[in-house]
Amino acid sequence: MTRHLQREVNKLKKQIIKLGKVVGENLDDAICSVKTHDVKLSRKVIDSDTEIDSMEVEIEEECLKLMALHQPVAIDLRFIVAALKMNNDLERIGDLAVNIAEQTETLSERKRVKVPFDFDTMSEKVQLMLRNSMKAMLDMDIALARQVCKADDEVDEIHVGMYTKVQEVIGKHPGWTDYLIRYLSVSRYLERIADHATNIAEDVIYLVDGEITRHGGVDLKSKSK
Repeated sequence: MTRHLQREVNKLKKQIIKLGKVVGENLDDAICSVKTHDVKLSRKVIDSDTEIDSMEVEIEEECLKLMALHQPVAIDLRFIVAALKMNNDLERIGDLAVNIAEQTETLSERKRVKVPFDFDTMSEKVQLMLRNSMKAMLDMDIALARQVCKADDEVDEIHVGMYTKVQEVIGKHPGWTDYLIRYLSVSRYLERIADHATNIAEDVIYLVDGEITRHGGVDLKSKSK
């Protein structure tokens, strides 16, 4: 790798980390706005999405420029391809954080009721998954990336289990339907964010170890022997 390419790759890595930080803060604020019914905070999340979109476009342009000008190979090419994919996943997480925040205004207009599933645990797991996926990328930590992938199953389990619980409560309290449906939507958005965080973790594994873990997994190193 030339020194110039090394500088550009390091710059790209910093851009991805910065985007991850902004997206993570927006997700935290979106979840907080739902829990506290803070409409002002939810609107802050919605307004911040423009910044995330701009950062996503800038990173994509940087990746394409590096591939066109330097024609990278091996680990350099893998990093740029992984960065493109992570960039897309982070932008989608930003969109989903907006979707969560958009539920806050309606929730704030309804009488609070007890949510019949562990929303706090679910949201905290998803927030930790995103933080750990970005840390795994920063440190090139495969073990941490695999922890993120494993946590996705736990989030899926919570998401699937709460449908029955909500249905039972709505049967007893029809007047709570709209409120609980909003929380069902938030749960669905959180489950999708967990999927995107898992994608990032899988890209870290691919970047460091050359192993594709999606769709059952293919070990590129063993295939090359």
